Amino acid sequence: MGLTHGELADRVLGGWTGRIAGNMLGKPVEQGEHWTRERIDAYLRLTDALPLTDYLPPPPPGASGFVLRPEWERCVRGGVDGSCRDDDVDWSILGLHLLETYGFGFSTEQVGQEWLLRLPYLQTFTAERVAYRNLANGLRPPLTATYDNPYQEWIGALIRADVYGWTSPGDPRRAASLARRDAVLSHTGNGVYGAMWAASLIAAAFTAPDVRSALETSLERIPASCRLARTVRETIALHEAGLDRDATLTTQAERTAGLGWIHTVPNAAVLTAGLLYGEGDFTRAIALTVRGGLDTDSNGATAGSVAGVMCGAAAIPPRWKEPLRDRVDSAVFGFDGVRIGELAERTVRLAEETGPPPAGS
Repeated sequence: MGLTHGELADRVLGGWTGRIAGNMLGKPVEQGEHWTRERIDAYLRLTDALPLTDYLPPPPPGASGFVLRPEWERCVRGGVDGSCRDDDVDWSILGLHLLETYGFGFSTEQVGQEWLLRLPYLQTFTAERVAYRNLANGLRPPLTATYDNPYQEWIGALIRADVYGWTSPGDPRRAASLARRDAVLSHTGNGVYGAMWAASLIAAAFTAPDVRSALETSLERIPASCRLARTVRETIALHEAGLDRDATLTTQAERTAGLGWIHTVPNAAVLTAGLLYGEGDFTRAIALTVRGGLDTDSNGATAGSVAGVMCGAAAIPPRWKEPLRDRVDSAVFGFDGVRIGELAERTVRLAEETGPPPAGS
């Protein structure tokens, strides 16, 4: 891998910090049907926040037409005081506990057992809630993913994948294998490929010279003919052809029209564009990704994870880190109020473990 312990620790902490900061940035505007790209930028112009270089500003008195999430007061400038609870962070914590408990040879059934033991049912959504209910009713994988589940290709499995990348630094193949074993509990098709892609992208970010290289490497871990891979490649090609960000996002929105704002494929286009046009700058990467709309808090979290791994925690500007107070609110049993630094330290210990590759890799 070529990283010292100190470098690895800084990169992993960067991943955790970036994920949490990106999630908090996007959380107030997480409602893709209302918060279109145009409405997000209109809000930013109204609040004199373009270019976006910090957490979202609060709405000015009397502003209308902008319906923020109920938690917005804890996620805007001046209101952030530690990370508020969100499933995008809960899943990373739960994945960390899964690896600590069962090791890298965990089974899909053990993933389900973790859910039932450690996460409240009402803190799960879409495909995860369906799979949780199926587990409680006695079904086993893969039926947990397919029975009465209209959300099989939505973004839920992708947002669970970061920990498999953080614990497989420089090893995208291993990361994708771990993420697949988790994802099939609740997803199929592009829903599973999204998790494999995200995990391998984060693993590649530890050693890749730039974001474009990490993206190319991540595509090697999913079927080249799947719609997710085609969409990511198309986004890269549009960027390479010199289109500006808005033109790229408009083109991809037209090509993925009808899939919905929580589907894995259109969100992968927004995430890929944010990372590419962010040009290696942490702030630009998460800001442009969130301004891309759709599932803003999930996309901001994954963009922050990739960008944070690439630059390391020390290089993340203090305006993103300091308001988090090194603290996470979490619905995962036993983890509410946990320090971000502790989560990173435990992740590094797993990343430095040696042993045979995971089954199926």
